[in-house]
Amino acid sequence: MPDEAARSLRISQVGLRGVVGAGGLTAAHVLDFASAFGTFLEPGRCVIVGRDPRASGVMLREGVVAALLACGKDVVDLGIAPTPVFQHTIRRLDAAGGISIGASHNAAGWNALKFFGRNAIYLSTAEANELLDIYHLKKFSFVEWNRLGTLQSNHHSLDPYLDELAAVFDFDALRRFRVVVDCCSGTSSLILRRINERFGFQFILINEKMRGVAFAHEPATNKDMVALQLAPLMRPLGADAGFLFDADSDRVAFATEDGAAISEEMVLPMLADYLLPRGEGKLVITNVSTTALVDEVAARHSSEVVRVAVGRQAAIDALSSYRPEQIAIAGEGTGATMMPQFRFVYDGIASMLALLSMMRERGGKLSEIVASYPRYSILKGQVPLVTHRIPALLASLRERYADGRPNVVDGLRMDWPGRWFHVRVSQTEPVVRIICEQRGDPPHDLYATLIELVRSFA
Repeated sequence: MPDEAARSLRISQVGLRGVVGAGGLTAAHVLDFASAFGTFLEPGRCVIVGRDPRASGVMLREGVVAALLACGKDVVDLGIAPTPVFQHTIRRLDAAGGISIGASHNAAGWNALKFFGRNAIYLSTAEANELLDIYHLKKFSFVEWNRLGTLQSNHHSLDPYLDELAAVFDFDALRRFRVVVDCCSGTSSLILRRINERFGFQFILINEKMRGVAFAHEPATNKDMVALQLAPLMRPLGADAGFLFDADSDRVAFATEDGAAISEEMVLPMLADYLLPRGEGKLVITNVSTTALVDEVAARHSSEVVRVAVGRQAAIDALSSYRPEQIAIAGEGTGATMMPQFRFVYDGIASMLALLSMMRERGGKLSEIVASYPRYSILKGQVPLVTHRIPALLASLRERYADGRPNVVDGLRMDWPGRWFHVRVSQTEPVVRIICEQRGDPPHDLYATLIELVRSFA
């Protein structure tokens, strides 16, 4: 375990993430990073803290709170709170920022600190670099005993968040759908149980009990997990749609009423298709690993796709380059999207409600909506990382596939008409990621060749 933990630890612009334990993510890391954040934040405003149900979250929360109080920050602790609710609360309370404790799609042994600024979105690259400098220099602005911050609990953040959802979506019309939701032992169960109670929805929840040590299954929002956990239930339960969330509710994947598991890559292009004709914004912001279907959808609406590096900071940097009214939607191929109606918070619950709204307005079955798009087949894999060989790997790939159109904004992406691949180093795990996509049938030969080439280096 110590060796595994050491290999998993990631300290970068993204923040702090790793397997909790000796040699990995430790209390010392948490104290130092939270102290750096307390030093980084402007004075005079509270800081929001929340976590997902992972067992290690209690320990991390204590370290985060102690460090912030030591920096003289007043802390509002939400307890276990979904990330979208956490972000809405930062904005509602006009807080200086917040630290969300949770590792999203990673297994139960992992945890992470995710940092948000006063605008309730992830730190920009410049802000993250400043935070990282403070962390490495360890020059923290601790205060005297009589200026320490105060701590208060706030366990009433769900209803204000639901009020914002209800102001955008027609809950009366959406109640008619029979929907199965796999909560993956995570925080989406808190939101969905409350929606059922307060608004009369009848979401059928599975794996809804929050667990800290062992989730009901791996919290991955991908087609394989949907096929294993959710899709087989659709026909027996007579569901109109099924949705699967990660542990902190910012990513979602789905299944159709006929029991088909749909790639998580479909979430963004479908929501772009729904939102582009409805608002002023004509830009779709996504990363270089996301399906090319989003380009076809945007072209259909005479809109533009802006592609950036993988990672939420790159998306935040791109958002800041445009006026909010220019943007229709931003997101990733992981099933995580941000809508302007919610001031660009990654929110899987809002994505689910938008897809249900799309079904209601088009009057068709979810399977029929999915079938209306051209078929793209995407393959994803990963290989353990050896950092010092990455430059040679990327140079070799670029030379071998010199007939393609290169994009080096993040690793190497090569494009041909109707086909592309992307090879990059993960920001959150010690692996090299390989993604290939083709219009029509899967690009099995290209994918197999790439996997072998990467393995030969890594």
